[in-house]
Amino acid sequence: MNSTTLKGEGQDLGGSIKEAAGKLTGDTSLQGSGVADQVVGNAKQVAGAAMDAVSNPGPLVDKARSFARERPYATAALVGVLGLAVINTLRGK
Repeated sequence: MNSTTLKGEGQDLGGSIKEAAGKLTGDTSLQGSGVADQVVGNAKQVAGAAMDAVSNPGPLVDKARSFARERPYATAALVGVLGLAVINTLRGK
């Protein structure tokens, strides 16, 4: 867990508190601000998780290898679909 993830969790919690306070007082502006903070906090959490995954790809690579060993046909189909998607994207379809 990195600082981006922690900041996102903090902002999400703060947003939840703001939203609850806005509902209690009937202040729609405060309530909307809380929801916005929650959305930004969740985005920061996702970004932090992505940064963790990129900085330490070992577990992700191990999962991919074990999936490929356990399900070779599903892996081949997945690679084929991704290949077709890339080709169609490059051709402009």
